[in-house]
Amino acid sequence: MGVFERISRIIRSNISDLLDRAEDPEKVLQQIMVDMQQDLREAKLHVAAAIRDQKKLETRYQENLDLSDRWEKRAISAVEEGDDALAKEALRRKRNFEQLAKGYKEQLEEQTRSVKLLKTSLAALEAKIEEARRRKDLLIARQKRAQAQKAISEGMNGMSKSSALAVLGRMEGKVKAAEIHAEAIAELEADSLEARFARLDNEDVDDELAKLKAKLSEKKE
Repeated sequence: MGVFERISRIIRSNISDLLDRAEDPEKVLQQIMVDMQQDLREAKLHVAAAIRDQKKLETRYQENLDLSDRWEKRAISAVEEGDDALAKEALRRKRNFEQLAKGYKEQLEEQTRSVKLLKTSLAALEAKIEEARRRKDLLIARQKRAQAQKAISEGMNGMSKSSALAVLGRMEGKVKAAEIHAEAIAELEADSLEARFARLDNEDVDDELAKLKAKLSEKKE
């Protein structure tokens, strides 16, 4: 499977299905991005290799073109010297290099089209990977929010099903009863204290009455 095809497959893959089956969706998304970045690096290496091949073809084409021109000039020199045999040999060499240059030119044109296509594909893939990165960040945020909401919902559901609230209710009742009991005891203690002071007051009055009676008895005598 080619690098570009691998990256396209990852981009087209059903991310939601992967997340549904994953124990840790964030790790899955992070790994997907790592794989895509690795494949992208390999794709860039392929494009770089294609560009190098293009430059080599350009060099070979130009070299054979220059050699063709050189042998043509030698053929002209041979004709000027009146050496037709040497001129023919020079022309044969010129034709050979000319044909080689033509072949390299055809390969160069094909390689140039291929490099252009690879560059376009690479740019498109980089854009898609950047989009995937943004989607990854959004999906992770959504996943974390969903997990937080799930934890809260489960906590509330578990609390409603447990006896925690009932226990709190019973404890509240006991505390209220204890408060009422304490208030009653305090009220009884207050009443007892008032009664004791009332008895003291009555004892004082009785003493004064006894003194008054004694005083009156003394006057009559």
